[in-house]
Order: sequence, then structure tokens, then C-alpha cells
Amino acid sequence: MVSSTDPIGVIRPRLDVPRRRINGRDFDFAREVAVMAVINRTPDSFYDQGATFALDQAVAAAHRAIDDGADWVDIGGAKFAPGPAVPVAEEIDRVVPVVAALRGTGVVISVDTFDPDVARASINAGAHVINDTTGVHDPRMAEVVADSDATLVITHSLARPRTPYPAPQYTDVAAEVSAFLQARVQRALDHGMPADRLVIDPGHDLNKNTRHSLELTRRLAEITTLGLPTLVAVSNKDFIGETLNRGRDQRVEGTLAAVVYCIMQGARIVRVHNVSAAVDAVRMTEAILGWREPAYLRHNLT
Repeated sequence: MVSSTDPIGVIRPRLDVPRRRINGRDFDFAREVAVMAVINRTPDSFYDQGATFALDQAVAAAHRAIDDGADWVDIGGAKFAPGPAVPVAEEIDRVVPVVAALRGTGVVISVDTFDPDVARASINAGAHVINDTTGVHDPRMAEVVADSDATLVITHSLARPRTPYPAPQYTDVAAEVSAFLQARVQRALDHGMPADRLVIDPGHDLNKNTRHSLELTRRLAEITTLGLPTLVAVSNKDFIGETLNRGRDQRVEGTLAAVVYCIMQGARIVRVHNVSAAVDAVRMTEAILGWREPAYLRHNLT
């Protein structure tokens, strides 16, 4: 997919379908960035360590994210990292009540799952996006989402769900991630998924070490120019912690730097934990790029 580069070095990918209507909201990903908030209904999530596992806490956190300006909310009931499998019925019980509680708020509701049955239950409850961190590992996922109005996020990862993948190796990480995403997009298309309801994600840190994630960020334009909107999930991840020597709760500034750089390279959806700070960073970046007007004008006008 051809892209253009501004004199200041901003990548403007030419997307096949830049305008998307999701939950009655219009997103123009040619010049707009959506902020996706993370809500984990898991007792072992890497960042919040189960702080939003209880239903009331998860719903309250989602409402705070909406108040802080989140455009999308991503609800997860089973993390990608290795560990015991979460029974399908239990994962449904974790995510569906949150989806139901957020209906009517106007936010785009996403569910982070790699199980087609969880996806179906979530869509039936009102979810607008399914975020599959295993990249359509199970082709039934594409069939389930295709049989609805929902959007499907296809993420690069190498491991089977919830299984270890020690010491991943790449000869050329950006090229290999790009090839994987193109192949999995084709798999989704072959199983009935319309291209205008697809989003891709290079999968920072998913079966990648810190050097891989840094290089993937540096060369993100090789992903964002594939013709589909690109989501990046860089928030508070280990590649930031290892780069800056910062603990899990000290990575906000590094996250914001990575978010802004990814936007400059063509990312159009950013998945974050610290919503208020990320919204300000994203909206300021949009304004600098000429995509958004200031909230008001007063300085040196009188």
C-alpha cells in the first residue's frame, strides 16, 4: 500500500477504507486517532494485578475511562500470557456483564478474546469490536465476527493461546510481522470477514523481546502502510520498562513517547491504561498535525 510522508516525517498511510462507522460513531482514520482504554476482568493482569477483576470495579473503571475521553473500551477476561486455560463459560461470565453495563454509553465496546464462543456471546451482548491477540489462530473467529456488524482486530503473535514461547527469534522482525498479518488478513477474508471491518496490530511484546519491540516501533510504517487501520498496544509494556529501567507503575512517560511516535508512523488506534494522560498526548499530536482545532483561542489575540 502506497503512503505519503510529510516534510516533517509523518507517515500518512493510504488506507483502503479510512472511514469507519462503529457504534454509530464515524472515525476517519486518515486524520483521527482513537484512544482505547484497557479494562481487565482477570485476577492476574500484568499491569493492574486484578484491581478491576470485580464486576463493580471493572464497570466503574470503564466509566472513568469514558469520562477521561476514551473512544473505545477493551474488556478482557483471559490474558494472552501463559497460564491455565480459563473455561469458556467463566470468560463469558467475566466479560459479558461489563459489555451489558456499557451499552448505551456511546463508547465503542471491544472484547479482548481469542475464543470464538466468547466473541459470539460478547457480540450478542452488544460488543462492537473483537480484539483477537492470536491473529485468527482459530478461523472460526473470522466466521463469528463476519456474521455480525462487529470489527475484528488481527494481532501478530506466535504462541498458541496461553502457552509459553521462550526466546522468540526473527531474522527481520518487521518484515515477518508484516507477512504474518497479511496472511492472517487473507485467512479472515477467506472465512467471510469483510475488509472494511478489519484492523491490524503488530503485537508489541507478544512473543517478542525488547529489541524486537523497539525495532518494530521504529519501522512501524511497514505495518501501517498495509492498507488497514493499525492499532498499537504499547501501554506500560516490558519493552518500555526494560528500556528505561522503570517498574510496572513508572512507565507512563515512556508509554506516551511510544504512543506519539507510533501515531507519527501511522498508527490510528492506541490501547492504553492511563487514559487521561494518553488522551491529552493524542489530542495534542492531532492538533500539531493540523487534524484538530484547539479547544479555545485566547493567547495573544487581544
